[in-house]
Amino acid sequence: MEIFKEYIMQNLALILILLAFAVMLFITVFLDKKTIRRLYVLIIYVFLLSISVFLEFHFQSKNQYPVFVKVLICIRYSSTPFIISLILFALVKIKIWYIMIPAFVLAVINIVSIFTGIVFDIDADGNIKRGILGYFPYVVVGFYCCILIYVLVKQSNKQVIEILPIAFLAFSFIIGLILPLVIGKEYSKVFCTNIAIAIFVYYVFLILELTKKDALTGLLNRQAYYSTIENNYKEITAVISIDMNGLKKINDTLGHAAGDEAILTISSCLFKATKFKQAAFRIGGDEFIIICKKTTEAELMDLISNLKKRVSETKYTISIGYSFSLNPDKDIEKMVKESDEMMYQDKAEFYKINGR
Repeated sequence: MEIFKEYIMQNLALILILLAFAVMLFITVFLDKKTIRRLYVLIIYVFLLSISVFLEFHFQSKNQYPVFVKVLICIRYSSTPFIISLILFALVKIKIWYIMIPAFVLAVINIVSIFTGIVFDIDADGNIKRGILGYFPYVVVGFYCCILIYVLVKQSNKQVIEILPIAFLAFSFIIGLILPLVIGKEYSKVFCTNIAIAIFVYYVFLILELTKKDALTGLLNRQAYYSTIENNYKEITAVISIDMNGLKKINDTLGHAAGDEAILTISSCLFKATKFKQAAFRIGGDEFIIICKKTTEAELMDLISNLKKRVSETKYTISIGYSFSLNPDKDIEKMVKESDEMMYQDKAEFYKINGR
């Protein structure tokens, strides 16, 4: 009973965070069931890890059960790569199974260290000491952190609203790498709580972002578009209007599933062509718009050229129009109208040559 009370007192904040996380998953309507199940697994994993870490320090402080303590250290040293892998599978939905290989390699080396001390060992006084591979777990964790941040940034719309939570998550994991080296093993006592806070806060940011994303394509939606032009009009220097050609024909002849595939393909081209400060929105069925902030005319033309090149590599076509202005007091609605008119002219030319 005493050991149970001690665990609760040391991990009350963690338990409350994990419970809040579980409740939010239960009531969410933005995530699919598979993602929710994976996040439940992540919650359970962190909870069980917190018990393991607590028992490790409890028995180590009493210099009891040294072999059992080594097993618990092995679990702690091996856990962070698996936690990041679970984040990649659950939130980022990465499907590359071999991303787990370094985590398994680290786990095997840590298991070997229980008997050899190559990564960690316990001296006669019950204190942990590093072996010749003592810093290897930190290298592996750093590797996974880099992968996580790279994938999150790559899959984002490169807007501040998405970069900030990614930066927060990166900061949380970097702190987890640095603090053990600075303050020693004491950090491990709050390790699980810090991980839980980082994941939970990022999850909250993710849910908020999903309200501004188009459900089919992952591009920003109409609501985000209106918010962007209202709050950033002085920074906007260019607007690009894009409309897919022939979507109605695809839907009528091949079905709406084929139409969705076409929209996804065009959206992917927009996503890959845009850079930082260039945001792509889906504002209608096959209607898209790119808002460019602090973009020069040369950068605008490079973006249009890049977009046309990417679309030309698919079996679909688009019509494009644009408007450019460096005047901070310009009328954004007029720019959009000018861009739309150019796009409609481009579409008329397309159908004149190719028919409907």
